[in-house]
Amino acid sequence: MHRPFLEQPEYRDGHRRQDGAAGLIGHRSRFPSIVGRRCDSATGSLRIVGAEYTAWNSGRTSRSGRSTSARSSVPGIGPSGWQTPLVDSRVELGVIAVFAGLLVGAVLFVPFVALSYRRRGRLSLGRLALFVAALVYFWALWAYTLLPLPDPQTLVCAGTNTDPLAFVDDLWGAWSNIGSPTAFLRDTAVLQLALNVLLFVPLGFFVRALGGRGILVAIAAGFATSLFVELAQLTGMWGAYDCAYRVFDVDDLLTNTVGAALGSLLALVVPRGLSDPSADVDPGAPRPVTVPRRLLAMLCDWLGYTLTTFAVAVAVRAYLIYLADDRATAVEGPVSTIIGGSVTLAVWLLVILTTGRSPGDHVVRLRYVGGSMPVAVSRLLRFLAGIGGYGLLDLLPEEWSILVTIFAGVAVVTALFTRNGRGLPGVLNRQELVDSRALPQPAVEVDSTTRT
Repeated sequence: MHRPFLEQPEYRDGHRRQDGAAGLIGHRSRFPSIVGRRCDSATGSLRIVGAEYTAWNSGRTSRSGRSTSARSSVPGIGPSGWQTPLVDSRVELGVIAVFAGLLVGAVLFVPFVALSYRRRGRLSLGRLALFVAALVYFWALWAYTLLPLPDPQTLVCAGTNTDPLAFVDDLWGAWSNIGSPTAFLRDTAVLQLALNVLLFVPLGFFVRALGGRGILVAIAAGFATSLFVELAQLTGMWGAYDCAYRVFDVDDLLTNTVGAALGSLLALVVPRGLSDPSADVDPGAPRPVTVPRRLLAMLCDWLGYTLTTFAVAVAVRAYLIYLADDRATAVEGPVSTIIGGSVTLAVWLLVILTTGRSPGDHVVRLRYVGGSMPVAVSRLLRFLAGIGGYGLLDLLPEEWSILVTIFAGVAVVTALFTRNGRGLPGVLNRQELVDSRALPQPAVEVDSTTRT
């Protein structure tokens, strides 16, 4: 498992080293094979680990109480300027995780809302927040365990630890050489163990809070995820590198799995309504039609239109570049965007003409009813007063883009200030907006002879 400046630099020549000049700790090494293939001639330490050792050791006191600042006189070990690159790299990984989570969240938002309405009858803000947090955690887990990838030209092969429970010896050795509880809690072996446990606590938490699964599933998920990460590191990202670029540690399988189990227990405090889809009385029961629900339908339509248009445009552009060998048209012209938007609008029009509801309406289970216009006309107006009008204006040349903004503004304002959020389609069609689950079932025809 990846352990930035907490563990790897301590191991050299098959031994765990103390800070300063206190010598070697008298317990067995966790990583007897940590020695890399190339070493830095100036320091005698592993080249790729030396910078992390500088970061971890700079400004720290030894277990004997002596300062380690004397190391600044050794070439390649001094503390100057290490903080910013290391901190920045971890901040960058965090930013990558957040943006990747939000991007994937946007792609999966519509399916998540649809699933919530089918399984729970509604969408709650609490469950939506859990969903977004889980996506950010997912990317953070991979970013902090597998990134950044090293330069193959300067790669130093990492070692392995296949001795289960070797961390017990590390903890005992740290306590024996420190003695002070406060200093013991700050020791790298203790911090590494705690961080490896904490890293997988969210995994077990989300397994129960979002998936509704118990501790056994959380343990299995934690072990499987940890094993995947460890094998990716051991195999050099599945053969992308000639050897392991981070330490494979069998103890991480245990500590990560323990973290997932603790997270599952922690999720027991989550209200049942957030973690158990069956907590609602009846997902098929009608719900009140509100303005936020209508706005949610509009958001689903817009997201679906935007993502589908983008996907089709990318496919068209790839065809023009790689199959039609027409890079100029693909890069400079609006052909791909026009085709993408047109295909998406055709799909939305087909859905509305055949069902009377947009995909967004289907997702949140809404329907327009009433009105005196013919069905075909009212459904066409439903398309033009919704995402259809937005999309058609969006296909106009760029100098007309202000019309798209005006149309979107009018659509949102009318949804905010009309009854039940029926918005522009309801106003033009003189229709009301209802929960599709509240519609009466088709009447059964009765034989005329039974009528009185």
